[in-house]
Amino acid sequence: MDNASAEPIMTDAAPQRHAPRVAVIDDEQDMRQSISQWLSLSGFQPETFASAEEALRVVGADYPGAVITDIRMPGMDGMGLLKRLMGMDSTLPVIMITGHGDVPMAVEAMRLGAYDFLEKPFDPERMTELARRAVKARQLALESRALRLELADGKTLMRRLVGNSAEMVRLREDILDLGQADGHVLIDGETGTGKTLVAHALHAVGPRAGRRFVSVSCISEDDDRLAARLFGPVEDGGLPLVEEARGGTLCLEDIEALSPALQARLVSFINEQGAPAATRIVAICNHHALGRTLEDALRPDLFFRLASMTITLPPLRMRGEDILALFKSYAEEFAEEYGCPAPELTAQDAAHLLQAPWPGNVRQLISIAEQAVLQSRRDSASVVSLVMADNENAGGALTTEGKPLKEYVEAFERSLIDNTMRRHKGSITAVMEELCLPRRTLNEKMAKYGLNRGDYI
Repeated sequence: MDNASAEPIMTDAAPQRHAPRVAVIDDEQDMRQSISQWLSLSGFQPETFASAEEALRVVGADYPGAVITDIRMPGMDGMGLLKRLMGMDSTLPVIMITGHGDVPMAVEAMRLGAYDFLEKPFDPERMTELARRAVKARQLALESRALRLELADGKTLMRRLVGNSAEMVRLREDILDLGQADGHVLIDGETGTGKTLVAHALHAVGPRAGRRFVSVSCISEDDDRLAARLFGPVEDGGLPLVEEARGGTLCLEDIEALSPALQARLVSFINEQGAPAATRIVAICNHHALGRTLEDALRPDLFFRLASMTITLPPLRMRGEDILALFKSYAEEFAEEYGCPAPELTAQDAAHLLQAPWPGNVRQLISIAEQAVLQSRRDSASVVSLVMADNENAGGALTTEGKPLKEYVEAFERSLIDNTMRRHKGSITAVMEELCLPRRTLNEKMAKYGLNRGDYI
């Protein structure tokens, strides 16, 4: 970064909640501060370290972000740090900062596994873009690793697809059916609906379950590097991803970002494989340009090869009472993690959850559930205010999507009875007293909503 051309950027803004972390390692304080301030203004959560040794006490195999490090430092230099980090986790993105004349060293760093390099003085906008792509790649790598560790078989994975709405029942059936097939699959749907989870589920429930599941984001790397990773030649002599996934599944995230040239190479690869395909491709679309469909974004020949089997995930706002079940499930998980009781939903809470537009879908609901649990520790939980504030920030407004009032009333009733039964550990008498319901009415409503007293005792 060229500090001679501008004064250091100062900001008192706190890091955004859940902002992606970036470790900045440089022995020069001015450079650390300059990079840190720019990253903060760009929406990251920077963590600065004056030496490689200091950074290694924090940055390890599970570090949930990217690393930006100078090459020339006293003590352990950037190359030594890179080797240590790659030894712990070869998927950790490390961006190297080089001085004038250090380009051969940067090339060697790339051979050792560095994500990319910046030559001083560098454009801060380029640094931001590199960091953005790097943390996206890191997120995908950690999600894939967590799923592989957690999911020994498809049954566990399918249980994570929570919900009894018609849309979710159909989705689980589609996964079971298409998982057994051998053709390529296209997964579409709004952001935050769980497309990556579905891709893993397709692999886990089918005959390829014991083979490799290889995932790559088409938006996280530049064209040349992505081409080399996908089709070769790979710098360290390893296999390109299409071969690494042979016999298994190659998951292409952000397929709509694939350049026309790489789309053509992918079509050629699919054609060369024939049928059945040695490498099954599961393509995920994460962003539609306004007014354009995925068919508009892809070459027609690629679209039709991928779209013969398609899964479109339902948006959360269309899943009815699933919203309440999901909120309750995630709130209980966070309550256990933070060691406090989960907030109890009121009828007003349930109404707002059901009517929210949920532009961020399940990912947004998870965030609100966590915030509600954290607030409950201070006895100040207000699900209504959290939902309203979150959707105002996202530019959304409450909507009923044309649902009848009866559906909301029934959801409120079921939620209230369920929460009260849980709180009183199945005591019918206590529930009758709190809800002012005669025994016969309570029994009828429990039968209507599929609530069994034995589940609460």
